[in-house]
Amino acid sequence: MSKLDTATAARSGKGHRDENFPVASHLIHPRHRGAILAFYNFVRAGDDVADHTELSSARKLELLDRLADALTGAGPSDPEAEPLKRELAARGLPPRHALELLDAFRMDARKNRTANWDELIHYCRYSAMPVGRFVLDVHGEDPARVWPASDAICAALQIINHLQDCGKDFTNLDRVYLPQDALDRHGATVAMLGAPKASPHLRAVIAELAHRCLDLLDEGAVLPDLIDDLRLSLEIAAIHRLAVVLAKGLTTRDPLSEKVHHGKAAFALTALGGVAATLARRPFRRRAVRGAAQGIRS
Repeated sequence: MSKLDTATAARSGKGHRDENFPVASHLIHPRHRGAILAFYNFVRAGDDVADHTELSSARKLELLDRLADALTGAGPSDPEAEPLKRELAARGLPPRHALELLDAFRMDARKNRTANWDELIHYCRYSAMPVGRFVLDVHGEDPARVWPASDAICAALQIINHLQDCGKDFTNLDRVYLPQDALDRHGATVAMLGAPKASPHLRAVIAELAHRCLDLLDEGAVLPDLIDDLRLSLEIAAIHRLAVVLAKGLTTRDPLSEKVHHGKAAFALTALGGVAATLARRPFRRRAVRGAAQGIRS
């Protein structure tokens, strides 16, 4: 076999500490961190396959199928799948969310342009929303109550990452997540993503999408108050606050010429702000839970 005949061989070396948002931080109870990290590592293996510059589309699809078969038991064992497979079995959870992530990576292997906002959200349905759903399921949260708000936050997180990396994605992978109709609306072109600095037209596109992320984050803001597990509630509150700050930054800053990321001090202070606000509201969370229950019944 060639050196790129396995998902392990295609690994980028990126880990959970390299992500823009916390992944199973120490706010999460230790009994849940192993399952979340196993999920992350499996998903990271698939993502690395989809983003590998030396693999053909056909080879990417083959390796992604192998990962899926290893996780479900339909094919040979794979070291990238075994830890998650064990965690799922121990908890009696299905592989649904992980398999949906692989569907997103198959989309990446097959296409590299996005037509409109609805298509971008459809991609997020498979590339981002299953992550939040898995974490909530691991904690035993009520899907009917928490999934809708989680989906909104996860979609926003995904699109923020797309905006932060839009130049790199185009230059390295010829991949563009910015919707074509948004580019057209502001007189921008895909080629502008290869410039060292964003044009005013492209800045307008990025700002529009960042504002739509803020709308999604506003829709999901209630999530920490809907979650029974306090530690998970605080984790999500921190992530939400970090996302809001980044999205606001992307409404005015240029991700092509500067890194629109949190510095370590800003990261800590922003996250702590989210945690503190959620703790202050915790005694009054029944109102949010009742509102969510009424929304489910209506």
